[in-house]
Amino acid sequence: MAFSSRRGAGGWAQSLLPTTKSAAKQPRKPRKRTTAAFRDFLISNFFRIGLCFTFIFFLFILFRFAAVPKPLQFRSSTSRARSTRPRKPLVHKSPNHTILAAAVDVTTKELYDKIQFKDEDGGPWKQGWRVNYKGNEWDEEKLKVFVVPHSHNDPGWKLTVDEYYDRQSRHILDTIVETLSKDNRRKFIWEEMSYLEKWWRDASDVKKESFINLVQSGQLEIVGGGWVMNDEANSHYFAIIEQITEGNMWLNETVGVIPKNSWSIDPFGYSSTMAYLLRRMGFENMLIQRTHYELKKELALHKKLEYVWRQSWDTEESTDIFVHMMPFYSYDIPHTCGPEPAICCQFDFARMRGFVYERCPWGEHPVETDQENVKERALKLLDQYRKKSTLYRTNTLLIPLGDDFRYISIDEAEAQFRNYQLLFDYINSDPSLNTEAKFGTLDDYFHTLRDEAERINYSHTGEVGSSEIGGFPSLSGDFFTYADRNQDYWSGYYVSRPFFKAVDRVLEQTLRGAEMMMTFLLGYCQKAQCEKFPISFSYKLTSARRNLALFQHHDGVTGTAKDHVVEDYGTRMHMALLDLQVFMSKAIEVLLGIRHEKNDHHPANFEPAQTRSRYDVQPMHRAISAREGTLQTVVIFNPLEQTRNEVVMVVVERPDVTVLDSNWTCVKSQISPELKHDKNKIFTGKHRLYWKSSVPAMGLQTYYVANGFVGCEKAKPATLRLFSPSKQLSCPTHYSCSSLESDTVEISNQDQTLTFNVGHGLLQKISRKDGDVNIVGEEISMYSSTESGAYLFKPNGDAVPITQVGGEMVVSEGNLVKEVYSYPKTSWEKSPISHSTRIYNSESTIQEFVIEKEYHVELLGHNFNDKEMIVRYKTDINSKRIFYSDLNGFQMSRRETYDKIPLQGNYYPMPSLAFMQDPNGDRFSVHTRQSLGVASLKNGWLEIMLDRRLVRDDGRGLGQGVMDNRPMNVVFHIIVESNISSSSANPGSDSHPLSPSLLSHLIGSHLNYPLHMFIAKTPESISVQPPPRSFAPLAASLPCDLHVVSFKVPRPLKYSQQPNGEPKFALVLQRRHFDSSYCRKGRSQCLTMADEPVNLFDMFKGLAVLSAKATSINLLHEDTDILGYSEQFGAGALEGHIIISPMEIQAYKLQLQPHE
Repeated sequence: MAFSSRRGAGGWAQSLLPTTKSAAKQPRKPRKRTTAAFRDFLISNFFRIGLCFTFIFFLFILFRFAAVPKPLQFRSSTSRARSTRPRKPLVHKSPNHTILAAAVDVTTKELYDKIQFKDEDGGPWKQGWRVNYKGNEWDEEKLKVFVVPHSHNDPGWKLTVDEYYDRQSRHILDTIVETLSKDNRRKFIWEEMSYLEKWWRDASDVKKESFINLVQSGQLEIVGGGWVMNDEANSHYFAIIEQITEGNMWLNETVGVIPKNSWSIDPFGYSSTMAYLLRRMGFENMLIQRTHYELKKELALHKKLEYVWRQSWDTEESTDIFVHMMPFYSYDIPHTCGPEPAICCQFDFARMRGFVYERCPWGEHPVETDQENVKERALKLLDQYRKKSTLYRTNTLLIPLGDDFRYISIDEAEAQFRNYQLLFDYINSDPSLNTEAKFGTLDDYFHTLRDEAERINYSHTGEVGSSEIGGFPSLSGDFFTYADRNQDYWSGYYVSRPFFKAVDRVLEQTLRGAEMMMTFLLGYCQKAQCEKFPISFSYKLTSARRNLALFQHHDGVTGTAKDHVVEDYGTRMHMALLDLQVFMSKAIEVLLGIRHEKNDHHPANFEPAQTRSRYDVQPMHRAISAREGTLQTVVIFNPLEQTRNEVVMVVVERPDVTVLDSNWTCVKSQISPELKHDKNKIFTGKHRLYWKSSVPAMGLQTYYVANGFVGCEKAKPATLRLFSPSKQLSCPTHYSCSSLESDTVEISNQDQTLTFNVGHGLLQKISRKDGDVNIVGEEISMYSSTESGAYLFKPNGDAVPITQVGGEMVVSEGNLVKEVYSYPKTSWEKSPISHSTRIYNSESTIQEFVIEKEYHVELLGHNFNDKEMIVRYKTDINSKRIFYSDLNGFQMSRRETYDKIPLQGNYYPMPSLAFMQDPNGDRFSVHTRQSLGVASLKNGWLEIMLDRRLVRDDGRGLGQGVMDNRPMNVVFHIIVESNISSSSANPGSDSHPLSPSLLSHLIGSHLNYPLHMFIAKTPESISVQPPPRSFAPLAASLPCDLHVVSFKVPRPLKYSQQPNGEPKFALVLQRRHFDSSYCRKGRSQCLTMADEPVNLFDMFKGLAVLSAKATSINLLHEDTDILGYSEQFGAGALEGHIIISPMEIQAYKLQLQPHE
């Protein structure tokens, strides 16, 4: 059971709710303002209030005794108590209308507009000003100082997670348990579960018991409790949910506690998506640190460093979460006690002689505190505390006390605790100082702050504030791009190690698919025999979850670790991928009824169509041999929630093949030559076989690739046009070829025509069937950057185009797919890039609207040292240098290019999508399947960085450049859309946040959750027709704006031990908001929208949902009142109704049972 009751004096918070001291759970409610203010209000408005009551009484008499059709109905007194927060009424419709902007006091856009970014020297606090105080600020409300000891443990950075654990983290956890047990006044906080789980496996029972006792007594608080402290720029929201859930569930099962305060001191910028997810997981407070130093200064000047973070689309305050932003440069001790680091460093007692840490760089060093110097030292420290407290509204002050991998020994911990306790004792013993200082946890701080804010009204005049907590401003927006000093912007890590950023997303979608398959295997199973195979995979599934979670660390997916650490992350992800693919290869046999029983020891009869031989290489397509008289079975898994009609591809060794569906019916197909990045041998000799598939939602479909099947037309070869100034391209066998003679070439489908410059091999324009023409102006360029590193992007001027006239080009045109392949000529003998552009002839699929760009990038060798490669689209969209990029694949954020900040500061994260929009509504969108960096430096331009190779360290601690580049493919899906109504906002206005169109959402889903293809290991004789084989678990496709984030067994290791009546499955859903002024193309593929409730009980075929419970996104809270949701979520779930508003993510615990 979760430890969720409030402590007695001095312990950890006893409740998940800061607003009540009752041990029982109560709904979260708005804060009461001070009674004094209320009394003043009554006195000053006494006459008006009297008139109002008289008028209301008159109306009551009038309606009571007039001819009223029905008496007033009052709710029964037995109805369940609810939160007093205003709620949406319990309705059964939730239309996907235009989202309005939230009313807030501060937006990050307004901050950027206001700040001049002059980087002025502020004196001792270089990035601020000389802080002073009068001395009477604490006369009425004493200063309450909470010094919070902590140790920041990176799960991989300069060392691997295992190396750090063995050398440091295990000793730190041992130290914490031993030193806290000596004195109950000592406190500590811990964040990363990846290390705690390792320690727990090694620790003795006595140590484990001590640890639990420290947590229960409130001396030790687990903050955040994710597997790692995740990055917030590159991580996809699916992976963020996974890593927090994995950590929180392990913690709850092991220690019996659910965190409610988030501690995020080291990610390089912050996303509002994180605030949303934490709120919906039951978190109450957040702490953040690394935001732009100019923003910190501006917020500190107006005492807005503590605020309520609200989503930009939330007009009901349902997403509000309280945030503390640290004010200074770093989270180390010199930058946390106050504004003067030279003084604060003197109070980092681990820098005294005899310890391993660097001495104070300012020249004055810490000394042991004793009775001789305690007064002078205490007053010096208190002066810093007082100065820091003037930057905040309340007289409750937070002082972190720690750094990276601190408290590694008993001696070090004792030095800090011993010296500080002497200083506290002195400060507390002098009533004239009006200060109480002590060790505390994060919860001690937030609890005391909220109590003070209840007693004293700290609101500024005219503030919108929040009903979540009184006295603080509300804020919306995100905190990218981060700069820490000297106009150094951390936009490089958006792209560093892009190969592994791509592997991360492949692992995400593979894990999601494997979780679905395990859920169906167990859901449709009621016997111990059929449970054996999926349950035997539980350990590997858990390991895969944790390896994905580990890479979300803010030095993992960011690409900011040492080379051997990157190798460790990559190897872990590779092993997870292999395990998941083997499981899925076996699971499809069971789900299709090929084998009813299987276990982990039986070899799989299928293998993935794409496999990787090593952790650091691109996947290879397994080529189907297609010998005469044989067929090869291909099984396709659709991980999405709608039936999918899509052109698919496998590689075959012979071109004379035929495609059959599971009913043995002929399917039209196409073959094209397989191409590769090699100027001397562009054609590999193998062939790509394309056909249009149809795969049920979250289901499986079978196809056959046959050679010698009578009665079916063979795959139709594409026709080729070649441009080869080097004369090295010759026409491949089986194809008809002609030469390209003109300066431009076009390829067309039923929706659009693309025009290319033949000399440079680049896309010039898009002509649509409605007559509109859009200039694209594709350009491949490079920045030279002698100061960039893993973190920083610091180019020497603008990017320079690298393509020259005279490259190789292949134009392949078939009945399903048309492709232009370009191997450009550059100043290097071997081009660092080649690229393909594809369009699809495939009616009634979303593919017909997509332009698929695939860039093969090889930034290898010293020729490309200190180079950063981009692709730039120089369109005719009149965007005014405003564009939109996504935050974590969850929501869009408005971006504007500012002349007052350098080029690199105008780069932003692009985890999955960026678009520009014209005032007339024309929109140019680029979807990506991996996180990258994006900018719009001139009107109508959109540039995306593809890779970077950097020799030097950028001075942020890593101690190396980024030189371990790998060959890789970057895939974009580009769409150009026209507005069909006048409702879409002008991109220059701030009236409301913009959303992707429905078509854009669907294209993003198809790119990020591709079809999984499996090929039989051995061919079969063509003479025997197999029975039709497919698997369609859903009764119908889900609405097009409803996305299954995950469908999983949350506790696979405990599945067999769980009681039968307990829900063993979890379904997490997201309702996408889309811009309906672009609806036509998207809706043409859709049968339903989630405006009406979806019936959860009837969702599956042959599978009954016996019960559904609403829960938090981390699956740990069933009291939805504390999560900020409307009433209809929890009430609807009990009735089996999914009622979900646009933009929301909701989770359900399900009890499943197969129909008899």
